[in-house]
Amino acid sequence: MTVFHLTLVSHGLTGPQRAGRFHLEEDGLLAPAQVRPVADLTQSCLSAPERRALQTTERLGLLGEVDNALRDCDLGQWAGKSLKTLQRESPAELAAWLSDAQAAPHGGESIARLCQRMGDWLDGFDRPGHWVAVTHPMVIRAAMLHVLGAPPRAFHSIDVQPLARIRLSHYGRWRLQLTEPYPGQPPLPGLSS
Repeated sequence: MTVFHLTLVSHGLTGPQRAGRFHLEEDGLLAPAQVRPVADLTQSCLSAPERRALQTTERLGLLGEVDNALRDCDLGQWAGKSLKTLQRESPAELAAWLSDAQAAPHGGESIARLCQRMGDWLDGFDRPGHWVAVTHPMVIRAAMLHVLGAPPRAFHSIDVQPLARIRLSHYGRWRLQLTEPYPGQPPLPGLSS
């Protein structure tokens, strides 16, 4: 049996995260000093194609191969909009998106479709060894649901903080292992260690 390990890492803190708005593809990290290189990570690395994921990969001192399957959820016309704006301008559509995993009132990808995309990617992942994949909070949520066999309706019950990581191991099936934050990373604003 082939054994492999995959650590999913959420990109570093961005201005849109701090402001409570959805990302645009070109959004980058909030502060260059926020992510410090991690010398003990010598695994092979994959990265989502967006700027914030590529910057995080670089600042962690990793050389990542871009994998488009790790791209963020396509939020269509909601990209760049704040939740407050959506609550004011499109409350029914936002409520539908938050309560129905099949809903895509923004014209982009539904939560159910994102979960299916990540499930397909994980089911096809067959790269032996230790891998790190720098991606997005929504992608990590979808991967967790797949590994746990949880329904997409549980998606909004998971929070993934900047630089959070989860480790997955595959021994005939995926298993989830919770881990601590990377050593030497500064605490996130508003959170105590």
